[in-house]
Amino acid sequence: MEQKNNFAEGSVAKNIINMAVPMTVAQILNLLYNLVDRIYIGHIPGADSLALTGVGLTFPVVSMIVAFTGLFGMGGAPLCSMARGKNDLKQAQAIMQNAYTMLVVTGILITAAGYIVERPLLYALGASDATYGYASAYLKIYLLGSLFVMIGLGLNPYINSQGFGRTGMVTVVLGAVINLVLDPLFIFVFHMGVRGAALATVIAQFCSAVWVLLFLTGKKPVLRLKWKTEMPDFNIVGQIMTLGISSFIMNFTNSVVQVACNRQLQMYGGDLYVGVMTVLNSIREVLTMVVIGMANGAQPVISFNYGAGKKDRVKQGIRFMTIVCIVYTCIAWAVTLAFPESFIRMFNSEPELLKAGVPAMHIYFFGFCFMALQFSGQTTFQALGQAKYAITFSLFRKIVIVVPLTYLLPLLPGVGLYGVFLAEPISNLVGGCASFFTMLAVIWRKKLGENNDVSKKTVS
Repeated sequence: MEQKNNFAEGSVAKNIINMAVPMTVAQILNLLYNLVDRIYIGHIPGADSLALTGVGLTFPVVSMIVAFTGLFGMGGAPLCSMARGKNDLKQAQAIMQNAYTMLVVTGILITAAGYIVERPLLYALGASDATYGYASAYLKIYLLGSLFVMIGLGLNPYINSQGFGRTGMVTVVLGAVINLVLDPLFIFVFHMGVRGAALATVIAQFCSAVWVLLFLTGKKPVLRLKWKTEMPDFNIVGQIMTLGISSFIMNFTNSVVQVACNRQLQMYGGDLYVGVMTVLNSIREVLTMVVIGMANGAQPVISFNYGAGKKDRVKQGIRFMTIVCIVYTCIAWAVTLAFPESFIRMFNSEPELLKAGVPAMHIYFFGFCFMALQFSGQTTFQALGQAKYAITFSLFRKIVIVVPLTYLLPLLPGVGLYGVFLAEPISNLVGGCASFFTMLAVIWRKKLGENNDVSKKTVS
């Protein structure tokens, strides 16, 4: 089994594709958890766009939960792959087991904290009296599934890092199918509204978590998980968090950006434009799934070969990932320019929302191709254990660029609330180029240009 999942053999591009295809499908289906909710919620009779806006206000909280899955999942998986590349299976096993313990503990704490601060938090995120009821109804039920999200999303990278990309895909397919079936049943047949959407999502997440645990504790994996949590090895946990903090920051800063955007749009345009941003965020999530899938597919291949000291194969992996991502995002940008209304109508067909959404969409997705550079650079830093660079560029694009521009651009004459949407393309250009060209200078020319054995490198 170990030989079968040896990424140091065969075509690098083929290895990446074999991982990326099922992982892209998994990413797309994973997005269905929330997208299907939004599509159905946007068409609840009598709710207009307020229900969709209310659920959109919970996105920062959902992003925070996902951020913690990345802290221990995406933080440990590259280390796990590098350990496998060095044939140190004992270390790889310890990394996965410690990540599991931290995911369980964090999931329980998040659920408790969420219930304590739910009401003031939602108002701080931009809720109005008209939208709070919808946001609260959704969030209170969604929080019940926090532990399942932590286990399902947090441990799935350890399935992928062992070369079981199709099994990792099944994790998400299972949850997505269950969610697709239960959503219309709970929302429209049982008339549960947004509560039904949240309940369907929680049940789906529970099934995904059970599947992950059953697989990782079974006989097929190279590394097997113990059901019971153990006292963590804080040295290993520290290594996981050092690398995982970049993934955490990416998701955490998404929350910060969403809060800033919602508050600014509420101030300048009211609930209508908060609803527009909810729709545009949903479209962006759909269009970035291929890029995320490609990056996630390339990461274990790059990490494994880096651990094995195969510098040329690491370069091949970076090159292939970057080219595919750039070509795809150029096509995606063209499609958003040509068919903006078709995308928006997926979520809501109200004339006011369409009228406000089309020009906002043209601005928001301008220069979408530069986002590929951000993902390529960020993935390479994380795959090679370069924590300080991964953290720096996670913070740079969102906190240094997007958040300040979200507040400053609307103040410019003639820009107004559209400045909130303009902050995203500017950050894609500046942040993407900064991340990618730094990666070329630091990783491509220096680390991969050295003659020493990279398999002896550790997390920096």
